Amino acid sequence: MPQPQMPVTANWRFEVDFERIGWLTIDTPNSPVNTLSGQSIVELETIVLRIEDLIASSEVAGLVVQSGKDSGFIAGADVTEFDAMSDPAILPEALKRAHAVLDRIERLKAPVVAAIHGFALGGGLELALACHYRIAVNDDKTRIGFPEVNLGIFPGFGGTGRSIRQAGPVAAMQMMLTGRLLKAGAARGMGLVDKLVRHRDTLHWEARKAVLQKRRSTPAPLIQRIMAWGPIRQQIVARMRAETSKKARPEHYPAPHALIDLFDKHGDDWRAMIDGEAAGFVPLMGTSTARNLRRVFFLSEGLKKHGLRGAEKPVFRRVHVIGAGVMGGDIAAWCALRGLGVTLQDLDMERITPALERAKKLFKKRLKDRTEVASAMARLEADPAGRGIARADVIIEAVVENLEIKKKLFADIEAKAGKHAILASNTSSIELERIAEGLKDPSRLIGLHFFNPVAQLPLVEVIRSGFNVDADAARGVSFALAIGKSPVLVKSAPGFLVNRVLMPYMLGAVARVEKGESKELLDAAALAFGMPMGPIELMDTVGLDVGQSVARELGQALPDSSRFAALIANKKLGRKTGEGFYKWVDGKAQKGEVPAHADLAGLGRELVKPLVDTTEIVVGEGVVVSSDLADIGVILGTGFAPFLGGPMQARKEGKA
Repeated sequence: MPQPQMPVTANWRFEVDFERIGWLTIDTPNSPVNTLSGQSIVELETIVLRIEDLIASSEVAGLVVQSGKDSGFIAGADVTEFDAMSDPAILPEALKRAHAVLDRIERLKAPVVAAIHGFALGGGLELALACHYRIAVNDDKTRIGFPEVNLGIFPGFGGTGRSIRQAGPVAAMQMMLTGRLLKAGAARGMGLVDKLVRHRDTLHWEARKAVLQKRRSTPAPLIQRIMAWGPIRQQIVARMRAETSKKARPEHYPAPHALIDLFDKHGDDWRAMIDGEAAGFVPLMGTSTARNLRRVFFLSEGLKKHGLRGAEKPVFRRVHVIGAGVMGGDIAAWCALRGLGVTLQDLDMERITPALERAKKLFKKRLKDRTEVASAMARLEADPAGRGIARADVIIEAVVENLEIKKKLFADIEAKAGKHAILASNTSSIELERIAEGLKDPSRLIGLHFFNPVAQLPLVEVIRSGFNVDADAARGVSFALAIGKSPVLVKSAPGFLVNRVLMPYMLGAVARVEKGESKELLDAAALAFGMPMGPIELMDTVGLDVGQSVARELGQALPDSSRFAALIANKKLGRKTGEGFYKWVDGKAQKGEVPAHADLAGLGRELVKPLVDTTEIVVGEGVVVSSDLADIGVILGTGFAPFLGGPMQARKEGKA
């Protein structure tokens, strides 16, 4: 049928089918994902004005908003524009324009349906919420949410009010405050999505049916809406402030607190929430926290560019892990969780069984569905005899930090492994050249250094020795990306990047405790500075034996007369044994009162100085190729305050 005349646009396509359904497709040019840029918003405005006319003339009976990308619906606003848009002379008008166009979509006189597959995040979800009805594909690729707090802001295109309208105040605020991404089923349960389909193939037909049946979403029920009324809201606000402050101090991360302020003021009126967004959003965009979090976002995204691509990109199906201790067992479990077949080797089943039990707990926590848990367990196979070595694509050694044991092990692995298999050590501090020197082909060995707890910390240090060429390291990066980790490429050197910078920080704090200073005070000071965990609690979490081993590799001897040495001698190794510097109950350190201190943050800055100094030295030595890579590596590996942008950025800004 003849198509109506439409404005020429770069980001959108529009066509009308024989049933008078308009199909509006976003397809951001030269990008693997769709984003809402300033240009795309302006284009959408002109298209919606034209669609209004087509509806008025009965040429269009309804509208479906969909994506032309395989990757998903819309990944959010275009973050590359945020620095320019943070100008308070520009931003209010841009927000006003975005609000106006989404309001126009919501007021269209014909049914409007959002057809969602893959990511519907941030501004993409805000656009979907402005539609009258939402359908999503119920598969593992679909993720729905507002991750804006991770960039130092909150939803600014009307998402605050519309999410509260649909999901109710408590659920919507929790989603926005945490930045948590939801699977399709969870989004449906909250009321953000109205209908689920099993496959993308059926999305088109279900959207068509929704338009023809003039379906409309139902707002959250009264029982949920009353939680935003009067005194009840005040109680909820108080609880939100308390819980949020535990994880994000207002002076470090103002965005969630500004969102709570907005809810406190307008939470009982979703339209007023939308109208009040700009007043809180505009100041946040220009904060140093938002600038640094954007920097961290771009640095993190940049890590994905270091792997092999196209025809060279390797396919990983099977992993063999040697060593079923905490690290090896958890690496094996993570690989199985990510869909790979895994064989786990140790001296006997008695050593492997605890790792399998921990893996099952992880699978139950992450997968929920009983069938998926069973499938993951089936992918993880105990292998005391090491038969999996011969068929593995990647072989990861995760035994004790003992050079001679590792050398002997890799000589045996090399003789059994397939010729294209990656041989990797999870060593936390020993130079690869020393481990590889007994191999017939030492270039086969790379480092893949995971961090504890494996399921929570995203970093993998991909370690390149003097024997390796670029392609060897790139294969390691590709593997880390394939299992959903963030790879930072480092040169083989004692302690590599993270442990090299972490040990002076932790040992410096331990030395102060040895002299009688309060461990609780030191940990509280580090938190006040912006670290996620204090240095003494961190030492207990890493394990005192691991700390001792790394310290030796770095030439930092620990006196035999020290409390540290005494704890190790008595097998009090920290969290894993139930006692170290702290006693541990149910995985939590039992802490005493924190003594008063006039400047906790200042003390924290003093504690962190060795870490920052050492990062500067490591960059100077070329262990990492740039300050940027050092910053993202230390943030991902130690949790160094993201709002400061990393140790090098913090020093540059005079904050560390």
